[in-house]
Amino acid sequence: MIAPAENQVPDPQPRIVRVLAATQVFGGVGAAAGGAVGALLAADLGSESLSGLAAAATVIGAALIALPVSRVMHEHGRRPGLILAYVIGILGATLVVVGASLNLFPLALLGLVAAGGGTTAGLQARYAATDMATAARRGRSLSTVVWATTIGSVVGPNLAGPTGDFANIVGVPRLAGPYLLTIAVWVICALMIATLLRPDPLLAARDALARERGQAPGGRPAARDSIRRVLEMITAIPAATLGLMAMAVGHAVMVAVMSMTPVHLHNSAASLQIIGFVISGHITGMYVGSPLVGMAADRFGRRPVIIGGGTLLLVSFLIAGTATGHESTQLGVGLFLLGLGWSCTLIAGSTLLTESVPVDSRPSVQGSADLIMGIAGASAGLLSGVVVGFGSYALLNVLATLLVIPLIVIAVRSTRRLAPT
Repeated sequence: MIAPAENQVPDPQPRIVRVLAATQVFGGVGAAAGGAVGALLAADLGSESLSGLAAAATVIGAALIALPVSRVMHEHGRRPGLILAYVIGILGATLVVVGASLNLFPLALLGLVAAGGGTTAGLQARYAATDMATAARRGRSLSTVVWATTIGSVVGPNLAGPTGDFANIVGVPRLAGPYLLTIAVWVICALMIATLLRPDPLLAARDALARERGQAPGGRPAARDSIRRVLEMITAIPAATLGLMAMAVGHAVMVAVMSMTPVHLHNSAASLQIIGFVISGHITGMYVGSPLVGMAADRFGRRPVIIGGGTLLLVSFLIAGTATGHESTQLGVGLFLLGLGWSCTLIAGSTLLTESVPVDSRPSVQGSADLIMGIAGASAGLLSGVVVGFGSYALLNVLATLLVIPLIVIAVRSTRRLAPT
């Protein structure tokens, strides 16, 4: 999307990015606090073989919620869609607390699915940051919002212990404590979006495009493409296909390994504090380097960054997969690199996908892409519990390696055929 002309001042883009970044700080606390104990809660209410359902449920929820949210965004703008996502997430976190309190695993599982709304909001916010950005700064705008999640996501897992203590005081199961925090911070996020995200970036971008085309601003959006049409569009464009593949593969292996690491540690009697430390290191890797990743994607091209991200993922599997549950430092290093590799594939893949499709189709493509990414992550998260339960954590890392190698090969071939985008 071309930025507004100079006579349209002040430029809303800096304010849009600041507001989205601020909500990501709080949103990161909510998502990471629950994510740090989700697998443990599922194992406590069910069994270890079901622990993968925790991550899978949230990712499935995020994927399914992405479609109605993107539909609302297409019709009414980013602000109503983001609010809807947070409201669903709040209701989900509430169900998790109630389900844990009543020792009802199905109810808690349903809550985990709905809690994916918070994840949906965070993922869709990165697209909102690109609506008014110029092509030369699109990667940096997206990565700035992704980076803002760092603070909340690093703090969130480390609050597992204190929120667990608070839960005991108020009569809620200890492992449900982090979800009380999730409810509170996501309410804050919804209020911030409702009151501060003005102008709506998608609607403002459409108005700018209409003026460039000599049309009246404020018109109705084009008809929303069906999922089938979106998939046909993506597969017909090699760059879009690579971008989506990078997003889906990177997310799948990240969810699988990350969700089973707390269980791997817990089986070796690691404390919640140690588990929180390792997950914080992982989430730091996911977000802290995002601005540099975005700058690299703008400077060197999206494909080279995807290749670099895939390489980091392979190194992370080697380090984490050879660590026992007692070697928390080695696991911390491996999980940090896992997060950094995910950041590269997500940012470069999302940017490549977005700029490869027509402007009018982007909301539909973005929502469908997040659905596919979510399904990939959910499938991996679900299977990860089975792999670890009947196999081992090391085997899980080996299987993740086998998924990433084809991505690197395809990206390298694409780079050789085409100039960097």
